[in-house]
Amino acid sequence: MFDSLISFAFLSQTLRISIPYALPAIGGTFSERGGVANIALEGILLIAAFATTVGTFWSNDPLIGICCGVGAGMVTAFLHGIISVTLKADQIVSGIAINLLAIGVTKFSCQLIFNSSSNSARIVGMEKWNFPSSIPLLENPFVAGTVVVLIIAHVVLFRTRFGLRLRSVGEHPAAAESLGINVSRVRHAGVLISGVLAGAGGAWLAIDQHSFTDGMSAGRGFIALAALIIGKWTPLGAAGACLLFGCAESISIQLQSSFHGLQFIQLIPYIITMFVLAGFIGRSIPPATIGIPYEKEKH
Repeated sequence: MFDSLISFAFLSQTLRISIPYALPAIGGTFSERGGVANIALEGILLIAAFATTVGTFWSNDPLIGICCGVGAGMVTAFLHGIISVTLKADQIVSGIAINLLAIGVTKFSCQLIFNSSSNSARIVGMEKWNFPSSIPLLENPFVAGTVVVLIIAHVVLFRTRFGLRLRSVGEHPAAAESLGINVSRVRHAGVLISGVLAGAGGAWLAIDQHSFTDGMSAGRGFIALAALIIGKWTPLGAAGACLLFGCAESISIQLQSSFHGLQFIQLIPYIITMFVLAGFIGRSIPPATIGIPYEKEKH
């Protein structure tokens, strides 16, 4: 049993499990660094998974399905941005509303399209798109793509003008505006990036499971939020926390196969998350204006 915990299959499983946590966590970093709390990640994941399933089912092409999922994620994030940034509504309430909307819309639409409110028809996966690699773990394009996204996200956030502007509007929007930065535009950009990446995470869920099932996001968006807090609002830190959770979930799966009937084992990933949060949340300093709508100063 313990040999299987350090096997190649275990490492591969850990990476596959971590993807739908890591992509929305990295995306959420951009949104929250700009000062917009994004609890809507859970709803974005669910809507993107459904859109990916429908796009793949109708086209029989997973790449088209993934584009549909990413597009749906971006549109959902745009809605959150309009409510939170443009209309200056409470960001937490907006996120919760979108999560509830996602549950209802996907269930209703699934009934209309697949004649079932609980699951869809089976769709094709990414098997034919896998490419050879000297590193077997990177043969899957989603795994390799997530690694590339992580590197790009870190560079963009900490080594580019856009990243500097995004961080500045999250820390001191009035000062950023005094330098000619359009606070609303930059915040919208951060929210849209979070929607694109969370949409990609939802697309992976549907493609990996070859179908859509009701509520298949299963709290992954909330875990992604916890991960970016643990990771101190940095892409590398957030991805590392997601990898930790993916490893815990893989261990849980391995233990379940060895100890049948022990339901407590399924709680291991969540218990680990709570302990890690308890240890790090007090040490993580969030962006100064996160969750606070920016009111333009009148002179």
